[in-house]
Order: sequence, then structure tokens, then C-alpha cells
Amino acid sequence: MTKSKLFLAVAAGLLLAVTTSHLLATDATGNEITITGNAVCAKCALHQADACQTVIQTTVAGKSVNYYLTENDLSTAFHKNICGNAGEKVTATGTVTEKDGKEMLTVSKIEPVK
Repeated sequence: MTKSKLFLAVAAGLLLAVTTSHLLATDATGNEITITGNAVCAKCALHQADACQTVIQTTVAGKSVNYYLTENDLSTAFHKNICGNAGEKVTATGTVTEKDGKEMLTVSKIEPVK
């Protein structure tokens, strides 16, 4: 019984470490970071914006965090994949800034999780 509890605790710890290592990456130096989460439309799915914008929803330290993608060619091209539906799990790389209390991610790479 003790070995089972130990194994479960180790497995949970590894899972937590793997899933949050990419999500805790707000880098004040402007270095690129990678996050994984569910990409949805801020207007159509979240009803939090007047215009369509991609948002990647993740969980950091038990709290939900929304990364709003800044408009560039990559984010604009990707948006058609998630607008008007339930979204898609993605991994995105880019730089994070804060604007008006929101986490803004300027993506240099975004792709669906397989």
C-alpha cells in the first residue's frame, strides 16, 4: 500500500513538473518562451472582446491564465483554425508582455498538439 501511494505521488509530481514547466515562463528579458494550452477566440468563444483575437488558455500554479496573441501574420493565419468553434490544443512560442493587465504573447511559432 505504501509503495502505491509513493508511486502515485511521484507520478503526480512528474506530471505537474512537465505540464507547468512550459507555462511558468513569463520572461521579463524578452526571451522567447513556450506555452501549451487551449487556443480559442476571445470574441466568439470567450465573449471578452469586440473583435476576434486568439487567446491561449493555460493553467499556472492552479490558476487559469489567458495569453492574448498580438496580431501578426502568424497569429492572423492561425486564427481561422479556432474561430467559431470550441478551440484547439496548441503549443506556442513567443515573447510575453503585459498590456492593460493582460498577458500578451507575440508568437513566432504556433502548432496543434498531436
